[in-house]
Amino acid sequence: MEQNGLTVPQVEKQAKIAAKKVVSSPLLEKLARSGYAARGVVYVTIGLLAAQVSLGIGGQFTNIKGALKAIMMQPFGEFILIAIAASLVGYAIWRFVQAILDPEYQEFSPKRIIPRLGFAVSGLTHVGLAIAATKILTGLDDGETDEASSIAWTAKLLAQPFGRWLVIGMGVSAIAVSLSYFYRVYKADFQNFFKLIEMSKIEQVWAIRLGRLGFTARGAISGVTGSFLIQAALQYDPEAAKGLEGALEAIARQPFGLILLGIVALGLIAYGSYELVLARYRRIAEVVGEKG
Repeated sequence: MEQNGLTVPQVEKQAKIAAKKVVSSPLLEKLARSGYAARGVVYVTIGLLAAQVSLGIGGQFTNIKGALKAIMMQPFGEFILIAIAASLVGYAIWRFVQAILDPEYQEFSPKRIIPRLGFAVSGLTHVGLAIAATKILTGLDDGETDEASSIAWTAKLLAQPFGRWLVIGMGVSAIAVSLSYFYRVYKADFQNFFKLIEMSKIEQVWAIRLGRLGFTARGAISGVTGSFLIQAALQYDPEAAKGLEGALEAIARQPFGLILLGIVALGLIAYGSYELVLARYRRIAEVVGEKG
């Protein structure tokens, strides 16, 4: 089959060449790495605040937006938050490039559609976070909490035709994501994205440990938020929906909750540290293929 005088294999080859040129850009690599670093700082902040709660020395249950506010309150916080906002935009651009070109796999096949959609959603999410950081910097933040936001959009969904099923579907998706995190913990396949040749053996070991602990924490949180969404749909009660902040609080309320919260907090700190490792050693312009 030909398209404009070119066969399909030739079109795919040209697309791969174009993708390689884009991802080989030093600017794109800097944007991606700065984004991973920003995410690392944010998740470490969330984990530290939760750890303080578990130890009874202050802290708070918060989400990414709350972490940005906490960073703003630190010495030189305004300058740090400006850097984070810019870096989040860089990360969003990297995600959009992954969604459009899929440079690390270079496969133009149906089985890559879902991951590419995930990259696009991630890009949009990080654009939103960059906007949130900008609003905090400019004093235009509406002060809405994570829980209030979750309740608001869950209520809107439940009010739609088939809204209950939409919310159930989102809850099931969150649990599926949770299981995928646990699978990554088991396989440790995330190490395929490291520039292992540039890492010492100790760095490799600790990067894998941080990744495993971090994905375990994220898997637990995603599973909790998914179960709350399903509960909200079955009870037709949007107030049952919880975000990251609500999930951490729910964990703390369980038997031995402060111990569990401390473990999850440690996992979030580990995940943030893992993101910082990615900022230094992530393979940006290299093909990972089926191993990733």
